[in-house]
Amino acid sequence: MEERLIYQNFLRDQEDIKKWIPEGNIKKTFENGLVLESADDLSLLDHAHFTYWLPEKFPANIKISWEFLPLEEPGLCMMFFSALGKNGESIFDTHLAKRDGYYPQYHSGDINAYHISYFRHKQPNELAFRTCNLRKSAGFNFIIQGGDPLPPVEFANDFYHLEIYKFNGEIRFFINELEIFSWKDNGKTFGPVLEEGFIGLRQMAPMKAKYRNLQIYHLKE
Repeated sequence: MEERLIYQNFLRDQEDIKKWIPEGNIKKTFENGLVLESADDLSLLDHAHFTYWLPEKFPANIKISWEFLPLEEPGLCMMFFSALGKNGESIFDTHLAKRDGYYPQYHSGDINAYHISYFRHKQPNELAFRTCNLRKSAGFNFIIQGGDPLPPVEFANDFYHLEIYKFNGEIRFFINELEIFSWKDNGKTFGPVLEEGFIGLRQMAPMKAKYRNLQIYHLKE
């Protein structure tokens, strides 16, 4: 398998994210990486969450690699990929409904995407049995889950390396080189395989987390 680096972002300062597209109110700071948290009042509940998109569209067969460190919980983190409008248009097409970070706009709106959730420390049941989940939208289709090795904040003393591998409909997810799950999209059960598209980070308030060394590779046989 050939891997060609097509995007690299160390996430060191504002210049690195000046073209990123926020949906929702995001507080951004930098300290050995990009620190993200909601800038909204927590009384907004599920309307205080946010999504932060990279502005460019990426190929169908990719590897996404980044480093992650949880700083404050409760919360939840997610990565969207292969995101496009339902008719194949850009997710930023002005004809699509406006999005502001509220989750149903993403899983049951007018965009398609795969999304992996990790560090799911939001609800009591998530804390009692921690998993990483893969879903496919539109439709909020639950696909597969695996155990989440990420610890609570007080035990997270260094960055964790996360990686999504997507090739010819196969999706694999790793944390520190440990495979969490793998799944092959047959293009039938939940609709056609999602190919090229946009990539975005999502957080549920009041989560505070740090990201660095985001790399995206184009995969070829």
